Amino acid sequence: MILFCLPYAGGSEAIYYNWKGFLSNSIELHPIELKGRGRRYNQEFYTDIDEAVNDIYNLIKEKIEENEYAIYGHSMGSLLAYELYYKIASMGKRMPKHIFFSGYSAPGSIKEREITYTLPDYEFMNKIIELGGTQKEILENKELLELFIPILRNDIKILEKYKYKDREEKINCDISILNGSKDSIKINEITEWRNHTSKKCNIYTFTGNHFFINDNAENITNLIKYSLVEV
Repeated sequence: MILFCLPYAGGSEAIYYNWKGFLSNSIELHPIELKGRGRRYNQEFYTDIDEAVNDIYNLIKEKIEENEYAIYGHSMGSLLAYELYYKIASMGKRMPKHIFFSGYSAPGSIKEREITYTLPDYEFMNKIIELGGTQKEILENKELLELFIPILRNDIKILEKYKYKDREEKINCDISILNGSKDSIKINEITEWRNHTSKKCNIYTFTGNHFFINDNAENITNLIKYSLVEV
């Protein structure tokens, strides 16, 4: 079983590296590196969600033909996972056994989005820091800012410009929804995920804010192991 992991806005594949020590040998951890960061730093940013999804699909298409797999996405990664499912379906490829949507409202449940990607750097970073996953020290480090802000700003741009498409065909696999106890996501935006699958939908709450994923590696990987053993 392969577990493909998609990062949050501004994140790289490295955010999942510590999971390897918690997952069983039967689950192969496969974090996805998006363009414009990490080892793909020199590649141009995506222009929209569709371009990102097409890139991810091309990275995994050979592996999903030969292996059972699941997908985990946090925040922006959840939206990418959602759209990736339908890309895979449209290509007639092997479908995932389970999808973990973490730290994100159900697609379509947010009717209006605040536009932040056009804000000046300082205001933009303060908005990001309010979510709780970015250290204030970054604001005081010019070199880090110069590296980090363009990546993050582009990720936020493609999120804020995303247009939800209502689909008749529901996700045809079990899904798990993970949420932080102190996140600002509304409960109805979480439970709305149940309407996106024809299979089981389990909802779990972890201690923490929007970036609860950073402090709950063992608990989350235990949940993943339990969920995939049941497959």
